[in-house]
Amino acid sequence: MRSDQMKKGLERAPHRSLFKAMGYTDEELQRPIIGVANSFNEIIPGHVHLKQITEAVKAGIHTAGGTPVEFGGIGVCDGIAMNHLGMRYSLASRELIADSVELMAQAHPFDGLVLVTSCDKITPGMVMAMLRLNIPAIVVAGGPMLTGDWMGKKVNLITVFEGIGQVKAGNLTEPELWDLENEACPTCGSCAGMFTANSMNCLTEAIGLAMPGNGTIPAISAARIRLAKKAGAQVMRLVEMDLKPRDIATMAAFKNAIAVDMALGCSTNTVLHVPAIAHEAEVDLPLELFNEISRKTPHLCNMIPGGPHSLHDLNLAGGIQAIIRELSGAGVIDESVKTVTGKTVGENIRSAGVRDREVIRPLDNPYHKEGGIAILYGNLAPEGSVVKQSAVAPKMLKHRGPARVFESEDEAYSAILGGRIKPGDVVVIRYEGPKGGPGMPEMLSPTAAIVGMGLDTDVALITDGRFSGGTKGAAIGHVSPEAADGGPIGLVREGDLIDINIPEKTLSLLVDEKELDARRAAWTPRPIKVKKGYLARYAAQVTSGARGAVLRTEGE
Repeated sequence: MRSDQMKKGLERAPHRSLFKAMGYTDEELQRPIIGVANSFNEIIPGHVHLKQITEAVKAGIHTAGGTPVEFGGIGVCDGIAMNHLGMRYSLASRELIADSVELMAQAHPFDGLVLVTSCDKITPGMVMAMLRLNIPAIVVAGGPMLTGDWMGKKVNLITVFEGIGQVKAGNLTEPELWDLENEACPTCGSCAGMFTANSMNCLTEAIGLAMPGNGTIPAISAARIRLAKKAGAQVMRLVEMDLKPRDIATMAAFKNAIAVDMALGCSTNTVLHVPAIAHEAEVDLPLELFNEISRKTPHLCNMIPGGPHSLHDLNLAGGIQAIIRELSGAGVIDESVKTVTGKTVGENIRSAGVRDREVIRPLDNPYHKEGGIAILYGNLAPEGSVVKQSAVAPKMLKHRGPARVFESEDEAYSAILGGRIKPGDVVVIRYEGPKGGPGMPEMLSPTAAIVGMGLDTDVALITDGRFSGGTKGAAIGHVSPEAADGGPIGLVREGDLIDINIPEKTLSLLVDEKELDARRAAWTPRPIKVKKGYLARYAAQVTSGARGAVLRTEGE
């Protein structure tokens, strides 16, 4: 066993003595030792209940003959960090999470791992670590929040963000907004829509690194506890089988997950996290693959924020396994891929079925013929940009308008709430990329303000930063190269015409090349905003959003 390095033999008597100081018995030390990464904290609604989930995981490990060893992890709540300095730490935390899990599992050589996670950067960070370590492991998410009920409609966190714009537009009173904020987030769990947290938990299941139900069973459901117990027991079987994450997370598995991504209409942040996870699996995942799979994969689920259906609705309709079975009929699923169940994808989906054809549409009656995400290229985004096309109003799929240029999110947000953005405008927010931000902050506040003020069918927003999974409308992010790296978005001037053609996958700045060459010659990089601490180190090492914003290693 891998754990023998710290517990077996005469020379390890001091090590065993330290274990015994914590109450471990000789019998427990003879069993496989399973690290349980618990990302519980009291600042994220999706993590506040993870003590209970972790105890269920540990019970499953004990039942199956293992010894669980729990350790903690960090996490940022993207909603609470939104629209202030905290958001610059959100994406950057992903690398710290991956590094910290690696550190714990190498310093203390566990035989297996269970990663108890839930929200935006914690899930991808932990999955990156499990693939880097490549020891038997399984992911257990805390599950999605339920939607709230307010004035006869389903509401969620994004409804509150949009409510600010509605107050500014005179369509909602401040007392009504206060009432809404009390009802929008009624339970623990990851926020109730196909936002980044739920997107990644669903895709972790689709890759095969989590048990069926991981992405959709509600946080408050007893089924979530049962799933955690089963996962704890299952990791022991993975140890016995020596089935490792990279045996599962192959190119075929990532293609399966991208197909599910397209069918669901997941967060654009998946285009950052899935390539970063693939990088740790030593799988080369080009950005163009998202478009290739999108063209072949219909959009089957109209999920919040683009549509009316919640994760609870999706769970009742059959969940991720039902979607995979439906997609298998389109020829975009490789059923031979192994999964943490010990079975193949094909074996897992035999008992799956769709129970609600409005929530999961059939292949011959999709919400859209193409998948939920598109990658746009052009002289404004030579390395690509990302849009959730399933959440764009039909009239905005093709749009040409004048650039309204802002050097930060704060400037743009003030302009939107101040009524300075007009129908037809293309809001450009730059120097908010991985390096320039630093930290590639989410732009939920400006996009929600645009929606709240009734401009989402008339105004586009383009940025080298990124968007929350809760964003809807013609919001195009991850523009690469970013402004801080000399990308063309840094050359845009107020009033320049920008052409957006989502069906043709193009994003173009309608300025003569000679003029752009002159601007480029005169361009000088803006100083990085943060000079010390973790963000300064992150800015110095981070790569393009087109590469998943992973950190450079020596020699790159």
